[in-house]
Amino acid sequence: MTKSFFYQISSFAIALIILTGMILLSGASPLAIIASMWGGAFGTLDQVARVVSTLAPLLLCASGLLFTFTAGLYNLGIEGQISFGAIVAMIPIRLFQDVLPPALVIVLAIGLGGVGGALWGLLAGALNVYGRVNEIFAGLGLNFVADGLALYLIFGPWKKEGVASMSGTETFHESLWLPTLANTDISPISLLLGIAAVVITLVVLRGTHFGLQLRAVGQNLRASYVLGIPSTRQLLSAFAICGSFAGLAGSLQVLAVYHRLIPSVSSNLGFLALLVAMLIGLNALLILPVAFFFSALNVGSLQLPLELNLESSLAGVIQGMLVLFALLGRGLSETLPPQAIRRQIAIWFDKKQTAKG
Repeated sequence: MTKSFFYQISSFAIALIILTGMILLSGASPLAIIASMWGGAFGTLDQVARVVSTLAPLLLCASGLLFTFTAGLYNLGIEGQISFGAIVAMIPIRLFQDVLPPALVIVLAIGLGGVGGALWGLLAGALNVYGRVNEIFAGLGLNFVADGLALYLIFGPWKKEGVASMSGTETFHESLWLPTLANTDISPISLLLGIAAVVITLVVLRGTHFGLQLRAVGQNLRASYVLGIPSTRQLLSAFAICGSFAGLAGSLQVLAVYHRLIPSVSSNLGFLALLVAMLIGLNALLILPVAFFFSALNVGSLQLPLELNLESSLAGVIQGMLVLFALLGRGLSETLPPQAIRRQIAIWFDKKQTAKG
C-alpha cells in the first residue's frame, strides 16, 4: 500500500511539473488557466448544470468499463455502444410518441437504449471470443459502424421534413424530454441512474461471486478455465453489462441533452470514461470523484478560448497526462520497490559529492 502510494504521488507530481512547463512555454499562466477553467465550470448555475449533465452519462460509462477492465478487456467500442443505444432509444419515441403516454414512452426509450447497448457490446464480445478478433480492433470497428448507421438514419429514413441536416433528426415533443431542475440542464433521473450504476458496480465487483469470478478471469484466463470458471460466459457478461450502461448513457443523450438523434451523439464521453477507468484502476469508490473532476475539466475548458485565447483541447492534454503518469506509477509500483529508487538517488548523490571534492 505504501509502495503504491509512493509511486502514485510521485507520478502525479511529475505530471504537474511537466504540465506547468508546457503551459509556461505556451506563454500562459498556470494560475490564470486554473482560474479560467474553474470559472467556466462553476461560475454560474448554468455552467454547474452542464458539469452535472455531463457527469451522469460519464458515471454510467465508467462504471460499465470497470466490468470489462476487471475481466482484462479494453472495451474501446464503448463509443459505438453509446451511439447504438441512442439509436435504439429513438425507435419507441418515433413509433409511440403520439400513441402512448409520455412517461411510458420515456421508460421504453431508456430501457431499449440499455438493451441496444448490451447487444452492441455482446457483438464486440462475440467477435473477441468466437472470432478471435482483439477486442480493441473489434470495438473500434463497431464504433464506425454505429456512427455510420446514425448518419444513414439522420440523412435517410429519419431525416427532417424537407431537408436532411447535420443538426440531426427532428426535435421530438417536449413532453418526452426528461424533467430538469429550475430550467437548467440538470436531470435528476439521469443523475440517479449514474449514481445507481456506480453503486451496482461497487456491490457486484466487490461483494458477489460473479465479481470474484470476473477478477479471476482477468488475472489469468487459462487458469480460471482450468479451475472450472465459465470464462466465456464471464467475458460475454462483462461486454453485455458495459454495453447496457453505455446504451443507457446514449438514451440519456437523446432524452435529456439533445432531444433528437445527432451525428456523434456520444460526444466522446466513451473515450473520456476510458480515461476515468484507467486512472482509477479497479477501485469503484473513485468513480464519482474522478468522473466529476473530468467533467468539470471538460466543461471548464470551453472558457479558455474566450478568456485566454487558448485552445480548449488543453483539457484533453491535462487529462491524458494525468492518466499516462498514473499508469506509469502503477506499473512501477508492481515492478520496482521504492527502496531501489532511494538507493539509486543515494548513489547518484554520493557520486556528485565525490566529484565536487
